[in-house]
Amino acid sequence: MSDLPYRIVIGLEVHVQLLTRTKLFCGCSTQFGLPPNSATCPVCTGLPGTLPVMNRRAFELALRAALALNCEIARFTKWDRKNYYYPDLPKNYQISQYDLPFSKDGWLEIDTLAGPKRVGIIRAHLEEDAGKMLHDEKGGGRDSLVDLNRTGTPLLEIVSYPEINSPDEAKAYLEEIRLLLREIGVSDCEMQEGSLRCDANINLHILNPSPPTPLPHGERGAFPPLPPSQVWGWPATPIVEVKNLNSIRAVGRAMEYEADRQYRKFQEDGRKLGEEPKETRGWDEARGVTLPQRRKEEAADYRYFPEPDLVPVVVDDAWLAQARAALGELPAQQRARLVQQYALSEYDAGVLTRQGRALVAYFEEVARLSGDSKAACNWVTNQVLATLNEQKIDIGSFPLSATRLTGLLVEVRNSGMPAQRSREVYARMIETGESAKEAMEALGIKVVGDADALREIVARAVAANPKAVADFKKGKTKAADAIKGAVMRETKGMARMELVQQLVLEALEKS
Repeated sequence: MSDLPYRIVIGLEVHVQLLTRTKLFCGCSTQFGLPPNSATCPVCTGLPGTLPVMNRRAFELALRAALALNCEIARFTKWDRKNYYYPDLPKNYQISQYDLPFSKDGWLEIDTLAGPKRVGIIRAHLEEDAGKMLHDEKGGGRDSLVDLNRTGTPLLEIVSYPEINSPDEAKAYLEEIRLLLREIGVSDCEMQEGSLRCDANINLHILNPSPPTPLPHGERGAFPPLPPSQVWGWPATPIVEVKNLNSIRAVGRAMEYEADRQYRKFQEDGRKLGEEPKETRGWDEARGVTLPQRRKEEAADYRYFPEPDLVPVVVDDAWLAQARAALGELPAQQRARLVQQYALSEYDAGVLTRQGRALVAYFEEVARLSGDSKAACNWVTNQVLATLNEQKIDIGSFPLSATRLTGLLVEVRNSGMPAQRSREVYARMIETGESAKEAMEALGIKVVGDADALREIVARAVAANPKAVADFKKGKTKAADAIKGAVMRETKGMARMELVQQLVLEALEKS
């Protein structure tokens, strides 16, 4: 992969719906999938004379998330009105936070090809959501409907510094945020339901502006990390905000496309690089392109001013301590502990952690009961996860308890059962609910582990393969494989391989 002639600079604005039963400033339900406009009231639809009341639970969840993101918590924070008109915002303003957000200056560590990287977080603040527009695409776009159920839903907006330098880093950042917020109980982060949404701001710093080198369509290279001191001063393309990103995969694809598009535009007329305004574009998933929407707004366009109907919020020591106590073990801490405590690879620890705390607890119970953390990890990350995915269930609905899976691991260890047969036993246990011993009996699996019985089988195999014996004596050690194969055929693959290897070598050396 060749180096690119530009450096990608990405900042992400992540909007997370908090796990509350009611909206941020009224008592309407936040349940997903209700009939259109059925979860509304005078407050969230902005009728004259109504007054908002802050949802304390929403603030507590936001506070918990900000602590998990290593943010500095403001002890005094206020609300602001962000003014703009749109059909799904009936008040014509959104209650948000502007100059005094409740948290700022955090960071989130992600894994990259170059190793761990900390992405700075400018701020995390609370705001209410707008409604949802439903456009009639089949009818030529003539009709649009408005569903106000989502209006007033509590959102946590997490704004990163522009320190993400590749589509893969952007996806890793979103995956880590989703895992983190799910694990601490702040949000379910279901992107298909809109509870995790992302807007991406992207531009390019041109590394070799004169003369521009043509870039073949679709070619992309490595994204080497460079210190900030080497970035400033390079020619830069105008910042583009990309919206309509409904999946983590879409974020990666959109960033790849937009970087390529911006560089080609620079190649066409780089002299106008600083003359173009910032732009908002939408991502078209079906076509795999970004399309222009409007000029990107600045803060002045929203005419922020303090919200007169809500009192400021003061965060005291007791509130902070309560939020910290609710965090529990964070995913990054959990990964490090699994590596240290169970001698797992970073990859295996990452696979376990990405599935959530419940699966990690299941693994730890199997590891404790079996005394073999490596075998426990192999079974959980392979067979167990495959079953969960196939049956579309979580570990809470998995039919094998940690004790029953441990029983299978012990049988495999004690008998030396081949991997293929052990998977057959596992499948029967899942299907019938039998124990490992019962499943083995039902399948007619009886491992030949008795040394005396195996010696007799080995002796017959040696006698039946004189050529292999002669080759072995000439120094051709691989000739022993023919003897081992004969033993495994006679035992129908149910002999302990390590014992077979030992007895075959003993027999050949004595012959």
